[in-house]
Amino acid sequence: MKNEKEEVARTRYSDEELEEFRAIILEKLKKARRDLELLTEAYTNSNEHDTTDTSPTFKVLEEGYNVLSKEENSRLAARQQKFINALENALIRIENKTYGICRATGKLISKERLRSVPHATLCIDAKLSMQNERR
Repeated sequence: MKNEKEEVARTRYSDEELEEFRAIILEKLKKARRDLELLTEAYTNSNEHDTTDTSPTFKVLEEGYNVLSKEENSRLAARQQKFINALENALIRIENKTYGICRATGKLISKERLRSVPHATLCIDAKLSMQNERR
């Protein structure tokens, strides 16, 4: 029976370790949501306090820049939303106790990698292997 428990310990992170990762993810999620809100405001002009309503000449000169800026902010917001979804999925994996297991190899992803990229689903070897295959 003890060997079976030891085997389980080597194939997944302990509940205490999962709680450490949960705290990291929740903090990143909080910041990511705040950033998304700022980006969304920037491209929807929901908080606009500039001269566009008082200076038609200024508006014409800046229109091209504003369109480009809105498109860029929209792209950044979409990317941020994808990041938020990945973090939320990581929380689900913590609940399922499958967090930190490489989806390619089935081995544990290193703690160092998970601390820096908490939504990672691949160990560094699998990630590098996939990148090399694309080349």
